[in-house]
Amino acid sequence: MQKKVNILLIYTGGTIGMVKDYKTGSLKAFDFDKLLKHIPELAQLDCNISSVSFKTPIDSSNMNLKYWVAIASIIEENYDSHDGFVVLHGSDTMSYSASALSFMLENLTKPVIFTGSQLPIGDLRTDAKENLITSIQIASLQERNRPVIREVGLYFEYKLYRGNRTTKINAEHFEAFSSPNYPELAESGVNLKVNSTFLLDLKGNRKKLKVHKTMSNQVGALKLFPGISEPILDAVLSSENLKVLVIETYGAGNAPTDEWFIAKLKKAISSGLHVINITQCAGGSVVMGHYETSEMLKKIQLVNGKDITFEAAITKAMYLLGSGVSDKLFKTIFETSLRGEMQ
Repeated sequence: MQKKVNILLIYTGGTIGMVKDYKTGSLKAFDFDKLLKHIPELAQLDCNISSVSFKTPIDSSNMNLKYWVAIASIIEENYDSHDGFVVLHGSDTMSYSASALSFMLENLTKPVIFTGSQLPIGDLRTDAKENLITSIQIASLQERNRPVIREVGLYFEYKLYRGNRTTKINAEHFEAFSSPNYPELAESGVNLKVNSTFLLDLKGNRKKLKVHKTMSNQVGALKLFPGISEPILDAVLSSENLKVLVIETYGAGNAPTDEWFIAKLKKAISSGLHVINITQCAGGSVVMGHYETSEMLKKIQLVNGKDITFEAAITKAMYLLGSGVSDKLFKTIFETSLRGEMQ
C-alpha cells in the first residue's frame, strides 16, 4: 500500500507569498498556517502538507549565501521526516538559489522543487495557485515507495526544469523561465507527464545526504562587449580577494585577440585566478579552439564552462571555493558535471 507522503513548504519570501488586502489595495504576507482556507484544492492532494517560513520573509533581490545556508539547513533538519520539499521563492533570483542548492545538497534523493509566481496568491488572475499546487503534486510523486524526482527542480508555468539549468527570461509573462540547453523534466497539461529519460541517473546512489554550508563570495563576473578597455579589465582583475572570474564571451567562447587582453588574463591566471569561459548567448555551448578567437583562451588555460548557465557557473564556483577544492584541481572539477548542470 502506498504511504501518504509528507511535503514541507519552505517560504522564503516573494510574490507567491503575498495576498491583497482588498480594502486598501496593499499586499501583505500570506499566513501559510491557513493554506487550506486560501487554496482548498490542496485537500485533493493525497499528501500531508506542513510549512515553515523565514522569520522575516525577504525580497529575492536580497537573497545571498546566508539565506541559501538557511534553506539547506531547513531541508537537512526535516530530511528524514519528509518525502519532498517545495521552496517558495521570489522569481528574480530563483535560478541562482536553485543552482546553489543543487550543489549544496550532495547525494540528494528527494525532490526539492523551487517555485514562485508573477502575481500574488490572492490576485484574481494569479499564476501562484497552479504553480504551488503542481509543485506539491510533483514533490509527492512516488514510484515503488520512493520519489520519482530526486533532484533540485524549478517549476513554473506548466513546466518542471532542472534547477541548475534554468534562467529567468521574462519579467512580465507567466512563462518567466527557460532551460536553454536541457529539456524539461516534466510538463503539466491534462495529465502530468514526466520525461524520465532526462532525470538525474542516481542508480547505485545509497550515500547519505551531505549538506555543504560553506560557500565563498570571492567570485566575480565580466561580460565582454565591443570596445572593452584596459582600465576596465584591470579594475576587475585587481579586485581584492577575487578567486574566480566568470567571463561571458561571444558565441562559442570567443574573445578579442588583442595582445594586451590575452596578456592580462594570462598574468592573472598565472597568479592563481581561475577564469571561467561561458557564452553570453541565451543557448549553446563554449567550444574553445573552434575559432581562432578562442584558441588563445584555450592555450592560457581558461576553464571551459561548456553549456553551463551564468547562474550555475557563479554558484558552482562559490560551492567549489567553499569546499576547499585545491587550485590544482579546480579546473578539472569545474569542467566535470556534478549535478547535471553541464554536458
